Amino acid sequence: MQNAAFEALGLDWTYDMLDVAPGALRDEVAGLRAPDVAGANVTIPYKQAVMEHLDVIAPEALRARAVNTIVNEGGRLGGYNTDIPAIRAAVEQVGVDPEAANAVILGAGGAARAAAAALLGAHLTFVARNPADADVPGRTVAWSDRSVPALTRSADLLINATPLGRHEEMPLRPAALPRSGAVIDLVYVTGGTPLVRKARSLGLPTVDGWEVLLTQGAISFLMWTGESAPLDAMRETLQP
Repeated sequence: MQNAAFEALGLDWTYDMLDVAPGALRDEVAGLRAPDVAGANVTIPYKQAVMEHLDVIAPEALRARAVNTIVNEGGRLGGYNTDIPAIRAAVEQVGVDPEAANAVILGAGGAARAAAAALLGAHLTFVARNPADADVPGRTVAWSDRSVPALTRSADLLINATPLGRHEEMPLRPAALPRSGAVIDLVYVTGGTPLVRKARSLGLPTVDGWEVLLTQGAISFLMWTGESAPLDAMRETLQP
């Protein structure tokens, strides 16, 4: 996606993947200070751990306690979270006003906290494996709690912020989908996750993980290059 964007704008840049071994994070981040490096994206499991190796953290990333984008500014590394504005754009796309909305977020990790940061003003309920250990800004219930189906059915917005859905499993039974709310799934798979496909079949407004990925990638591109991202070129590489 990013390499297609560089090519579309005639930029002699390259986006590479680094497989960072446990214990090597500090050295890998230090390498990002080189003058020929614009920055990086960060994914699981380092979105939180990377923060201690950066010079400045943006307020929204601090709120989510997760960084997914690093920008090299003359050797100083800034940490940002582009998932937050991308999720905010998805919420607008499905037509949900976060002010006073009843939102249920599946998961309680970095992606869930990013979703919470994008939903300021909403009434938030998180569904987590270990509610007592969850550090999220709202009510937390266990997956096994009998109230979960009723909570999700009555939600104005359901966000899947877990990895569930990468295969043919659904995080919820179909009967637990919102009756009239919207669904955003942060997981992206070819053809849409089972959750997104089922929600669409019920006529619910949906945004899948591909669109969220595209939006956050476009924001990262702008931060690194100062140029508006060529969305068509980027989207073409993501077509399932």
